[in-house]
Amino acid sequence: MTREKRAEGMGMTSEDTRAAGAASAGGAGALPFDSTVAHQARMYDYVLGGKDNYKADRDAAEAWLKVDPDAAFTAWANRAFLGRAVGFLAGDVGIRQFLDIGTGIATTDNTHQVAQAIAPASRVVYVDYDPIVLAHARALLTSSSAGATDYVDADLRDTGAILSQAAELLDFTKPVAVTMLAVLHAIPDSDDPHAIVATIMDAVPSGSYLAISHGGSDLIPRATRDGIRGVSNQMQQRIAYRDREEVARFFAGLDLAAPGLVRVEEWRPEPDSRAGRSSAWCAVGRKR
Repeated sequence: MTREKRAEGMGMTSEDTRAAGAASAGGAGALPFDSTVAHQARMYDYVLGGKDNYKADRDAAEAWLKVDPDAAFTAWANRAFLGRAVGFLAGDVGIRQFLDIGTGIATTDNTHQVAQAIAPASRVVYVDYDPIVLAHARALLTSSSAGATDYVDADLRDTGAILSQAAELLDFTKPVAVTMLAVLHAIPDSDDPHAIVATIMDAVPSGSYLAISHGGSDLIPRATRDGIRGVSNQMQQRIAYRDREEVARFFAGLDLAAPGLVRVEEWRPEPDSRAGRSSAWCAVGRKR
């Protein structure tokens, strides 16, 4: 993938993005993935009120909400955490490079929008592997004229591809903020997600930051976890929630910014934040 500055783009309809996804895969109208299997990013889009999802995604999301009614608040609170965390990193800390892994479908207040509103020259690389997500990213995640965005089509587990392609835009000799929000619980223990995070963080210099949000197995009752496990059997990903101690391990060797490891709605909340209780842990840590 070549380094690329993005000019202002135009909005896409759901049909536009589906056509774009098919075209990118060389298809003639055929989707480059199985739309009958639910995907976490498209379910998340549906719960947040988006339109870029399929019946399988909507059905799975509704089934999830039936067993875990607080999931809608968790999705909203996680999205709000993204804005606050990126605002902190770009504003309070002065980070100018961002590697957003697990982008999700573009909505509002995306990483580059928040960062470039504070520092227009910020550079952001988005990483995802879903064709619909990537079609949205290329069309909607447009940079300011002073900054730049780029997009890497890669699975989180393919750290080599992520780092080599991100290095075409980001300077890994200077601090980078790595964000992995609501994505690591889609990685099973068998794929060693802690080693994946460690590999990414080993590639960035001292002064870099890591922001993570992650479903908390200790924040929801066992019956709800069992119900979620049943829903995840309908999805492309198998959800693996982890407890607070396991989430804390992702930050080994990093110094956590206040208030530490907390629920997503409790991390530096805004005065007018929506009330509720999420089932996701989060933190932001600085590499020593």
